[in-house]
Amino acid sequence: MARAKSPRNGNARKAEVATLPVVTAPDVKQGSFTVDLESEIRRRAYELYEQRGCTPGQEHEDWLVAEREVLTRYNHQQSA
Repeated sequence: MARAKSPRNGNARKAEVATLPVVTAPDVKQGSFTVDLESEIRRRAYELYEQRGCTPGQEHEDWLVAEREVLTRYNHQQSA
């Protein structure tokens, strides 16, 4: 008698979980308001994802590009 296939013994793909780097300074005081860098990066990474047509597989690259853009903009504002 054959065993019924289950997700554990068949050819089921393992779910891949992407881990994203953590920004070490999420709350930075700027003037009279607080800038939440991690939220800015997350929002920009999602915009990049949408611009690519919401296709999965480049989450890490989106995060790195967003992080570079947000931190560059923040550092430029601080030096001005």
